[in-house]
Amino acid sequence: MDSLSGFTVFVQVAETRSFVAAGRLLGVSASAVGKRVARLEEKLGVRLFHRSTRSVTLTAEGTLFLERSRRILTEIEAAEQELSQATAMPRGRLRVSLPLVSSLVLPVLGDFMAAYPEIELDLDFTDRMVDVIEEGFDAVVRTGSPADSRLTARRLGAYRSLLVASPDYLAQRGVPRTPTDLLGHACLHYRYPNSGKLEAWPLRRAPGEPELPLPTTMICNNIETRLCFALRGRGIACLPDFAIREPLADGKLLPVLPDHIERMGVFHVLWPASRHPSPKVRVLVEFLAARVFPTSEAAA
Repeated sequence: MDSLSGFTVFVQVAETRSFVAAGRLLGVSASAVGKRVARLEEKLGVRLFHRSTRSVTLTAEGTLFLERSRRILTEIEAAEQELSQATAMPRGRLRVSLPLVSSLVLPVLGDFMAAYPEIELDLDFTDRMVDVIEEGFDAVVRTGSPADSRLTARRLGAYRSLLVASPDYLAQRGVPRTPTDLLGHACLHYRYPNSGKLEAWPLRRAPGEPELPLPTTMICNNIETRLCFALRGRGIACLPDFAIREPLADGKLLPVLPDHIERMGVFHVLWPASRHPSPKVRVLVEFLAARVFPTSEAAA
């Protein structure tokens, strides 16, 4: 059991890169964490961390040991949960990576917290491609087709990208009739945080036809800004349909060039492959699958 405690302390330090932060999560002092790591290093006969006044980083041996330690702790947790999941309430910390689409998932996650009060949500909102296993996530929600064979995936639903603008903007600047008309309009763009590239608008093109050099009136890296600026008549934005249902329904936004748009996207929830997923992961997957998209959309 002393060795198991060492694994737990080591993994917390490795994930937080801080004795203080690890101690806070474990409910002990930073000095106690440091002593526990030192004892573990002495027992193993290797140095697991490089320490300085500003940072704590893994050594090469520490990196190897982290992978094994996570696997050991995961197997122990799975064994415990397999024995108790028939009657136990799902509980514990649930670390989830989510895309920067708060309007889609936040209400659902709020309901999830109410339904499972013993689960502690640790949410990381980012559009970068995280390594689920290496970074210690229990689950991630992402668009696109699953490509990591180490993960199990479940489809949550499909969405469409739409070009939209406010009635006031279209009254002032005119309604685009063809994609080339967009060259004379204010265009509100999204920049991918990983590559720095602008998201290409999903305008239907003939084979070999070049992409239109659309004006870049405004660039940002989230949905909320583009939606706000479109509602205020600042230009045309390309947005997912789930983010603009209400403004479209009440006429605050109008579709632009709907017959020239061809992009569909799919959301999946992914988690490390296991014959016996933990109860907290299992209930999260079921909850998201039932509520993120209406049933008709999930099957689309």
